[in-house]
Amino acid sequence: MNHFIIKNRKDVQKLSTLAIFAGKTMLSNGAETYRVEDTINRICSSKENIKEVDSFVTQSGFFLTLEYEGEIFTYLKRVKDVGINLNKINLVNDFSRQFVNQDISLEKGMKTLDEINNIPGYPKYLKILGGSYVSGFFSLMYGGSPQDFLPSFIASFISLIILDKLSKFNLTFFIDRFIGAFLSSLLAIFAVKLGIGVNLDKIIIGSIMYLVPGVSITNSIRDTMSGDSLSGLSKGIEAILSALAIAFGVGIVLNLKSKGWI
Repeated sequence: MNHFIIKNRKDVQKLSTLAIFAGKTMLSNGAETYRVEDTINRICSSKENIKEVDSFVTQSGFFLTLEYEGEIFTYLKRVKDVGINLNKINLVNDFSRQFVNQDISLEKGMKTLDEINNIPGYPKYLKILGGSYVSGFFSLMYGGSPQDFLPSFIASFISLIILDKLSKFNLTFFIDRFIGAFLSSLLAIFAVKLGIGVNLDKIIIGSIMYLVPGVSITNSIRDTMSGDSLSGLSKGIEAILSALAIAFGVGIVLNLKSKGWI
């Protein structure tokens, strides 16, 4: 068990900061809201003299309240930049269990979380190559011919590079996915016209798969099933809007092609 005792208000603030930091790291890397709530509550409730711990997590931030010697402490944390890093989520999840079951000081806990938060992600070139390869194989999985792999790979590769360059403008996820789908479809048409690919539909399907909001859809369902209707609904709406952006991007290109403008 964790034998570290909360002695004063300063220790309460340190404990709250630790829990908030853990929750922010998980939420900003794509964790489900119920998992973030569980982690925050577990860390704060591990101290016997901390009473009535409650957290309320949404997709863009969370509240934390706890009681110490009859005094209520309330905190609010806004989370804006959300990405996907399942490794960090797993590491923070493991840390929270270690913090509860071992004698870890608040200072050491903050240092551990800071190390987890500063773990570098995969380099950009590896993400682009990985996304492009996945897109190529998706075109095959959906019934494309071996000749469709290369154009799907190229379309995704070029689109990902352009989106990476545009990321400095902080585009919304809707515009980002619309541009990605538009570019991928346009490049797929050019590839077929050049005789590189055979099945245009399979190439387009494969080349836009890196845009599909799979994590948002999964988290939406899991949060809803866990009773977090607000977070589940917000993530579900985000997934629907992302799908619409992809559909608009592909649809506009195909419409231009049908009119002979491409």
